[in-house]
Amino acid sequence: MSKRVILITGANGGLGQAIARAFLEEAPQNMVVLGVRQRRDQAEQLAQAFAGRASCLPLDVTEPAAWEAALARILDVHGRLDVLVNNAGFHEDALLGTMPTDSWRRVLAANLDSVFHGCQAVLPTMISQRQGRIINIASLSALLAPAGQANYAAAKAGVVALTRSLAKEVARIGITVNALCPGYIESPQLTGLSEEARRAALARVPMRRFGRPEEVAAVVRFLACPDAGYITGSAIKIDGGIL
Repeated sequence: MSKRVILITGANGGLGQAIARAFLEEAPQNMVVLGVRQRRDQAEQLAQAFAGRASCLPLDVTEPAAWEAALARILDVHGRLDVLVNNAGFHEDALLGTMPTDSWRRVLAANLDSVFHGCQAVLPTMISQRQGRIINIASLSALLAPAGQANYAAAKAGVVALTRSLAKEVARIGITVNALCPGYIESPQLTGLSEEARRAALARVPMRRFGRPEEVAAVVRFLACPDAGYITGSAIKIDGGIL
């Protein structure tokens, strides 16, 4: 396998860390760039553990200028970019009737605008290479919108629609674009649930367990590999059978 350069946003969180490790452990030729905004302790530890193959890069995914600077830096160091994993995002849950306008805007900016800016930033490079992989991390909320997540569900549904549209635009160029829709994945958010809420969530999963970040990372790694070259425009759910 030849050298591949992979950019992962939201690389300080549990899912971003699992995705980065999956690529770093896959092949010594993989170079992983960890896009981080503020908190970067976990990302820096991973970069140290894989010195020379992983590096941290400041990146505010909501700012087009930050994307432009990040791409310039990656191309200056590596000369190419093969894989973009749009993983950054967060949610601020509230009933729509009482949801602050700022909360709506923040969540859409972090989860949907960021994907638009990221895809737009990497396309010139991938088009010139006539190859590339874009994997957008959406959510099961995009397909099964829960109460109290109007902003987050709308943003992630937008990610799925953006993915399908862009996939059609670049299919002939050798670029694939896919989305993942994880359900309940072990994370700090799940850990923070009350025992009652955790049991209720678990009861909705036919497998009767929550997913692991590594299980999502495995799908990301597959979609980025040459064998997945005929998969594009897909929204793959990883939910233990909820839908």
